[in-house]
Amino acid sequence: FASDRVAAIMDRLKMPEGEAIEHPWVTRSIENAQRKVEARNFDIRKHLLEYDDVANDQRRVIYQQRNELLETTDVTETITAMRTDVVNSYVAQHIVPGGLEEQWDIAGLERTLDAEVQLKLPIQQWLKDEPELDEQELHARIVAAAHQRYRDRTAVVEREVMSQYERGIMLQSLDSHWREHLTALDHLRQGIHLRSYAQKNPSQEYKREAFELFSLLLEMVKAEVTRILMTVQIRSAEELAEVEEPEIPQNIEFQHAEFGRGAEAATQAEEEGDVAVLEKPQQPFVRGGEKVGRNDPCPCGSGRKYKHCHGRLT
Repeated sequence: FASDRVAAIMDRLKMPEGEAIEHPWVTRSIENAQRKVEARNFDIRKHLLEYDDVANDQRRVIYQQRNELLETTDVTETITAMRTDVVNSYVAQHIVPGGLEEQWDIAGLERTLDAEVQLKLPIQQWLKDEPELDEQELHARIVAAAHQRYRDRTAVVEREVMSQYERGIMLQSLDSHWREHLTALDHLRQGIHLRSYAQKNPSQEYKREAFELFSLLLEMVKAEVTRILMTVQIRSAEELAEVEEPEIPQNIEFQHAEFGRGAEAATQAEEEGDVAVLEKPQQPFVRGGEKVGRNDPCPCGSGRKYKHCHGRLT
């Protein structure tokens, strides 16, 4: 902890290593160094606690929402509110609030609604048929159409089954995006100290960007849940009953190509129950000519012995 000046004096006096140094200057220097190190460590712990407080506040919000999902049995109001916010955000992306009608991107809005939530609406035709249709009425009509389409799609399923599925989708999306959010906070914390070079408070910058990431997390959960519920393929009980599973044959017999017709006849006889066909008396084998010895000349006329010619095939 001593300064370079004290180290130079010790070298000049050739003091042995390990010898105790007793002097007010040295004691004061060590105390100042210890005070600086402790202050630095305190600042580090203080900043870590501030960063942890931000994550803990966000964690409490997420866990509160998650516990509410686990305790409730009907999330219809929550799903409806999410759908309203998501559809309004899509509309706001193409219709500038308070802007002129010439600035509206109606074709882009129709494509977005069709691609994200499979909602096909003739918005351009609405504006042609009703020139007095203003921005607020258009918002309300699009949101109402989205709600009506969802009610029509889920009408074929029991309410209890659909509520359970909605809760499962919300929990899955919330957990997945929360894990990604924690990873993003860790990456942000690792490099936030560099903001001090730009004369910015790293703690304030961390709180600001962490809040932006948390807001983005909530928007992504809303968008994902709405998209899945609006695009999932729903089948009624009658449609599921019509889908027949392929029948698996129970009795399967395999036959090799080398089997003769006798084996095929035996199999056929067993299947038809006609065993009398296979009960023919076997005839003894009758040789057509004289028996050829192994050392005799081969009858084919090759001049070789029978055992070295056609005899090898028998």
